[in-house]
Amino acid sequence: MSSDHSESGADPDGFTHLDARGRALMVDVSGKQETVRVAVARGRVSMAPEVALLLSSGEIPKGDVLAAARIAGVMAAKRTSDLIPLCHPIMLTSVKVTLEVTPGSVEIEATAKTCGQTGVEMEVLTAVSVSALTVYDMCKALDRSMRIGDIRLVQKSGGRSGDFTGS
Repeated sequence: MSSDHSESGADPDGFTHLDARGRALMVDVSGKQETVRVAVARGRVSMAPEVALLLSSGEIPKGDVLAAARIAGVMAAKRTSDLIPLCHPIMLTSVKVTLEVTPGSVEIEATAKTCGQTGVEMEVLTAVSVSALTVYDMCKALDRSMRIGDIRLVQKSGGRSGDFTGS
């Protein structure tokens, strides 16, 4: 093996998932210390107020949208490494997805936790995304103008890069 950047995984520009030649690689985390890592993400499905009212009263014809979206989010967090090519499989110790219906939207929040060598940011972002897609799928017959958006990481703790709090 050569000792160039491509073998170490380091890219001179600081992109951890690219080698010096620009080729994608999975980052080697074997030298990182195991720490407790927690991340929180949020997102929103905007919809007509009438649909939100039907949703909050459990009157969507396809069934319990919120329960389906909550379970879909948990399942998605557990399968993130199957969906995103360079993500490490992570032994999650906790995943929680909450959905709150407001007059014109469903607000989604996902929290995940692990004790490991890499963070759970992608897992919570995936959980929120798939929860939002599930809400959309189950309500689309009632509102084709729904929008999925504002998906973002709002908090992260643990690991070498330290803590992060967003909005």
